[in-house]
Order: sequence, then C-alpha cells, then structure tokens
Amino acid sequence: MNTIRTAMLLAFLTALFMAVGYLIGGGGGMVIAFLMAAGMNLFSYWNADKMVLAMNHAVEVDASNAPEFHAIVKDLADRAGLPMPKTYLIDNPQPNAFATGRNPQNAAVAATTGLLERLSHEEVAAVMAHELAHVQHRDTLTMTITATIAGAISMLGNFAFFFGGNRDNNNPLGFIGVLVAMIVAPLAAMLVQMAISRTREYEADRRGAEICGQPLWLASALDKIARAAERIPNMDAERNPATAHLFIINPLSGERMDNLFSTHPATENRIAALQAMAKESGGRSGPAATPDPEAGTGPWGRSQNQSTAPWGRSQSQSGGPWGRNHPTGPRGPWS
Repeated sequence: MNTIRTAMLLAFLTALFMAVGYLIGGGGGMVIAFLMAAGMNLFSYWNADKMVLAMNHAVEVDASNAPEFHAIVKDLADRAGLPMPKTYLIDNPQPNAFATGRNPQNAAVAATTGLLERLSHEEVAAVMAHELAHVQHRDTLTMTITATIAGAISMLGNFAFFFGGNRDNNNPLGFIGVLVAMIVAPLAAMLVQMAISRTREYEADRRGAEICGQPLWLASALDKIARAAERIPNMDAERNPATAHLFIINPLSGERMDNLFSTHPATENRIAALQAMAKESGGRSGPAATPDPEAGTGPWGRSQNQSTAPWGRSQSQSGGPWGRNHPTGPRGPWS
C-alpha cells in the first residue's frame, strides 16, 4: 500500500509540474516544463549523492580508519542481501545519519561523529539498518526525484512572478493562472514531498528493525537522536534544508509535530510502532531500553570479551569509531 501511495504521489507531483508549465505558457510551456523535469531528474540521478555528501562535508572511510563502523555496515548489508555501500563519516556533534545513491550498487551511508559517540553499538547498528532499508527500498532515488521536481515547481513559480503577468494567449487563465503557479503549486508540491518522506520513514523503520533483529534498539536510538537534535544544531543541514528529509531524524530546529508540514513523522509515533512490532514478535514491550552507562556501554567502551553484534560476531578490540585504542591513538579522518 505504501508503494502504491508513493507512486501516486510521484505521479501527482509530475502532473503538477507540467500543469504549472501550462498555466505559465500554455501547451508550449508544458512541453518546456516536461523537458526541464527530464533534464533535472537525469542530472540528479547521476550526481545527487555526490552533492548531498559534499553539502554535509562527509568523508569516506573504510576498514582501515573506521574498522568498527565499517564492520557494522558490512554485517548489516550481508544480512539484508545488499552490496556493501560506501561508508562516510560527518564531523558533526549532532547524532544523525542518512543514505544516498541511485541504486543499491551505487549507494552510500553516512553517520555523524555524534551518532557514534552518543549511541551504543546496538543503537548504531539499528540506525544503519534503517538507512540500509532505505537503500533496499530505493527510497534514496525516490526522494531525490521528489526533491528535484518539488524544487523545480518552486522555480517555475518564481518564473511566473517575473514573466507570467502578461494576459496573452500563452497563458490560458491569465492572472489567476499566475497566482496558482506562484502560490498554490509550490505549496502543493511541498506537501506531497513531505507526505512521501513520512511514508518512507515508517517503512524504513520496519525493515530496519527486521535487518538488525531488534525493534527496540531502533526505538531507543530514535529517542536519543531526537532529544539530542533539539539541543545540538546541525549547521550544514541548516544551510541546506532541502536535504533534511534524508536524515533519520529531522536535523533542523523546530520540527516536532506529526502534521502535513513535517518532513518526518513524530518520533513518539515511530517509537510506538516499533514497540508494537517488538511485542508482536515476542520481544520486550514498553519504553525503549537505554543501556546502563555503568555497564561499559557504547560501541567503543564495552568489555573486550563481550560479543555485541546481533548476528553473533565478536567485535574488534580497536576501541573507537576511528580504530584508535582509547584513550590514545590517531583520531581518524580529521586528525
């Protein structure tokens, strides 16, 4: 049902884009709008992932400089039956993560340093499983196309403001058509983009919980990330708000309500859905468990003899997200 809903919303968005072109320039304007949409989508298909990663100053890492993080993603990708994506780290104190790429063979997942420093190993695994679910569902391509078309509709609205005021035969509705192109169409495009984003987040939560095997790990991670995002700004995301919908939790300030104007569902609703999923699968229900800080929790500070991976793989004893032996050693890609 969510797939059908997403397809319908994308079809509506494309039709809206062509309608705006028609309102501005009649049949010729609609053809121009269609050609613009095709060109922009082709460009985003090949280059959007590079643009998003560059906007967030992401640095590619591998098993040599981020062994534990790389191992988490590799184990999860194997469990999901996906090719190993490229792994990136973002030097940002706000815990968050996103996925990008046009298909599973060309995917990338990125996590902030804040995510690795503030969440336990299990919670980091759950977050990355959520991002791999986006890759598996090809949400990264869907959201890129959605953002591109929505942005193009807004661009056409601005074009109508400056050039669409003449009441000639090219503009079939005259000034009314200009107003629709300027105000109504961009607003409708924004609502459709947000509806698609919210739909895909619920699906990625469900599949991510299946990949990591523990819905409550993801519920706990979402709670921690949401609370931290309220206090810790993400300045790269603030400067590029069009990429906010890619993150697992909205990185921008002031977005908490589960309404049409939110790019993400309310965290409380997502946690409730994961708790219900855990209960149905025979897991422990109730509030998401937060690991005891006195028990050596966190991905880099636990007992060396403790196996922490949900798939029974013993972890390396490198001691840190960058492969350093805590508290000394090289700091990683930003040292």
